[in-house]
Amino acid sequence: MVEFEKIIVMEVEYPEGNPCPAVSTPLPLQTGSPTVNDDIAAPGIPGEVTVNGMGAPAGEQSDEAAPHTSSLEHDIEASSIKLCGYLSKLGGRLKNWKSRWFTYEEGNCQLFYYRTSQDVNPLGQIELHNATFGYPLQADGGTFHIQTPERTYILKAVNHQAMMYWLQQLQLKRWQNRERPVSPVTESAQTCAGGQTQCADNEEDFLPVVKTPTGVVGEEAACLPAPQRCNLSNVSFKHPLTEIQNSVHSLRLNRLSQELTRSNSLCKEQQETSASETSTKRSQDTPASTLPEVAILLTDSRRKAQSLSPNLRCRKKKTTSSATMPADWRQIGTDRISRLQHEVFSLTEEVKSQKELVWLLHKALEAAQQEKRTCTQFLSAEGEQERLELLRHRERHVADLGSQLEALRGHKEALQHSLAQKDAHITELQEHVVLMMERNHAKQEVILKLSEQVGAQPAPVDAETRRQQQEEVENLKDDIEAYKIQNKFLNSEIYQLTQLWRNSSEQGKSLMVKCAYLEAKNCQVESRYLGVLRKLQENKGLDSTQQEAVKRLIVDALQGDVTDSLKLNPVKEYDEYGFKVIADYEVEDMKLLAKIQALEIRSNNLLQQEAADRPLLGRWAQYMSGRPPGELAASPELKALLRAGMPREYRRQVWRWLVQVRTLSLRERYPQRYQELCDKSQASQHPAYRQIQLDLHRTLTSNQHFSSPSNPAVQQLHRILLAFSWQNPTIGYCQGLNRLAAIALLVLQSEEDAFWCLVAVVETIMPQDYYSKNLIASQVDQRVLKDFMVEKMPRLMAHFEEHNIDVSLITFNWFLVVFVECLASDILLRVWDAFLYEGTKVIFRYALALFKYKEEDILKIRDNVEIYQYLRFFTKTISDSRKLTNIAFNEMNPFPMKQLRARRALHLERLQAELSELQRIQEEFVAESAERKDKDLDEDEDA
Repeated sequence: MVEFEKIIVMEVEYPEGNPCPAVSTPLPLQTGSPTVNDDIAAPGIPGEVTVNGMGAPAGEQSDEAAPHTSSLEHDIEASSIKLCGYLSKLGGRLKNWKSRWFTYEEGNCQLFYYRTSQDVNPLGQIELHNATFGYPLQADGGTFHIQTPERTYILKAVNHQAMMYWLQQLQLKRWQNRERPVSPVTESAQTCAGGQTQCADNEEDFLPVVKTPTGVVGEEAACLPAPQRCNLSNVSFKHPLTEIQNSVHSLRLNRLSQELTRSNSLCKEQQETSASETSTKRSQDTPASTLPEVAILLTDSRRKAQSLSPNLRCRKKKTTSSATMPADWRQIGTDRISRLQHEVFSLTEEVKSQKELVWLLHKALEAAQQEKRTCTQFLSAEGEQERLELLRHRERHVADLGSQLEALRGHKEALQHSLAQKDAHITELQEHVVLMMERNHAKQEVILKLSEQVGAQPAPVDAETRRQQQEEVENLKDDIEAYKIQNKFLNSEIYQLTQLWRNSSEQGKSLMVKCAYLEAKNCQVESRYLGVLRKLQENKGLDSTQQEAVKRLIVDALQGDVTDSLKLNPVKEYDEYGFKVIADYEVEDMKLLAKIQALEIRSNNLLQQEAADRPLLGRWAQYMSGRPPGELAASPELKALLRAGMPREYRRQVWRWLVQVRTLSLRERYPQRYQELCDKSQASQHPAYRQIQLDLHRTLTSNQHFSSPSNPAVQQLHRILLAFSWQNPTIGYCQGLNRLAAIALLVLQSEEDAFWCLVAVVETIMPQDYYSKNLIASQVDQRVLKDFMVEKMPRLMAHFEEHNIDVSLITFNWFLVVFVECLASDILLRVWDAFLYEGTKVIFRYALALFKYKEEDILKIRDNVEIYQYLRFFTKTISDSRKLTNIAFNEMNPFPMKQLRARRALHLERLQAELSELQRIQEEFVAESAERKDKDLDEDEDA
């Protein structure tokens, strides 16, 4: 029998990727073990990675490889541990922590991660060539980042020490990969030498070398159980195929482990039986025939256990069994192994032939079934005509298949021709490569010869020159030491200066806050002083001298504006959207009110810029981080943020999303709707064209973007209003739509987005018939508002009824234009933020809040004319947006939408009844007038 023997050359891979000299060890092929080559690496090779990058520990290296290791390598091996262990990785759509087994790959500078340490296929890898490492201070303990050009990985170790160990080791691996030499021998030597140099350098580094955490990293961490997490949340749904493969592999390893246990028990029994038989038959000259068989079974079982164990990363060599056996026993075992291998080979070939035979039988069966179906169809046909038609159909099908076959043959020939051309091109390139290699080899030979010539003729160096060179070297060493000391001093100096700068910065901030507070208080005092002067001016009981003194004080207060250079944030004339911050009052008596309003606005800006703006900006930044544009979702958190106000940085994005949500179905049906309407408005003139043209110059006159007819915003607004008049023929155009579109255009900065915002407000947010000709829904809302005012503010409504004040004369315009040109710009935009999300309920809330804000001031006015004058402009004097928002959304509660709908329905029914009665009266009056005219004509004719 032919004997087969497999010679495996082992290359023991030491830590830090240093291979030791190869050792040839004859290992017989295993025939009794199952074939697991698809999932498990070939066992029996010391130092080889078997499962997810785990190699053998230092204590389990081959005994034959020990003589080849030097003492320096032994020290490095003892002090180094393979970089692997369990870390938590933040990922998935839910952004939760998942436990993963990480292991570093020396050759590729990659960090692979698996679900457990027993998995074979990785879930992914992290490229460390161009990666950077860091860790946030405010995050959870042990959290650090690995940032690559593609993405940022957020990982978390069990504690801070483990995190620092991982970071230092990853930095070291990245540095070694960039500085790695080509030759393995030189790499081993330089790595060993570099380890000592680096350890020496680390002593003078700012961060000391972190000791290796015991039981957390390294190969011993694989023996520990994985961190307990929810099985469902720890599964990677992104890699289902890899999870299935690892699960199948785990099941297979469990089954092989059970077989290993049974084989070990059988091995022990056979070993005991063999020992007893050997002791009884030791006196015979030749061994019994059963003893070699028992020894062979013992050897096979041990080799099987050695090759199939999934828990051992690198098994120990079993050399004692073969060393104690006689030579003929080993020969008999080798013969049996060869025989079993031959049987396995023959059985494998037979299985392949049987599979081919089954495949041919399947093909023959399919052809027979197809022929049977054809014959059955032909025989089941009724009449010759139908059979002829069936035959013709089959002939046409055969002709089509023939043409397809010809086309495929032509395509095949074309591909073969292209392949031949590519082969010829590859041959040419290979010849070119060979030529270039020959040239390179010739150049290297020339370089070697020149180097030998240079080395053969060394320049004579005398003692004086050598002494000078040594002195220069010593001087350079002294300079290096001096520079090191200087570098340490400069680092400490930079650190101290940084601390001083931070302290001074904190002091400066505190002084700025204090200065802002004092300036705000000064503005409040000055505002109160001007309020007192205004009340004195309105007092009729002063004599002429006192009135003149009050006028002089008022003039001095108006002219003596603050010109101090230490003003922190002076009130600008226009805000970011072009609105005038302080309104212009045409009446001379209102200039004092404008000055008071300016002081209140400045005071609120100074007091709120640190207390509210920065925390609000931080909350919005945290909410918007990681959310792609246009993928927001309605939630209580977003509702609360919109009520609190929105920073200018995010308002355009959030408004666009709110408009898209409300007009999604319409935009999907008509994707090019706005452009089509613009083209239509250019082709034909709408009946509302003249009214739109007149209202353009009355739109937001205090805004600098609409102050001149030549501004581009005016022309854009014109096109938006014309497009909407064609979009909604029922409304066409109504006064007030120009202001709604102007606000949308200022914020969204896009004609099409502003058009869809106008569509969303008129057609989806506002009730039906809100902007129709009779404005019936607007009248209903005024009656509902009066009901709410009676409930929420009974004293104020009684005051209005006492002086015959109709509130709807003031509030009707509020509802129609959603407070545009009625409030300060910052408060107006905050109202619109909540209005686009919550709907018309926000208008009622803020309308009630405005009256509640100034309720006490209104109750002090006793003249109905003065009340009307005050109600016309009092909304622009409100500057504390936080107080107004608190009244609207807290003090006005409860405010259920169900109650609002019920009252709207009730008042709509009443108003429609009143309009019907009014129409009936008008018709009767017209009929009576016509009869009266007819009678008069008859009397005239009779006369």
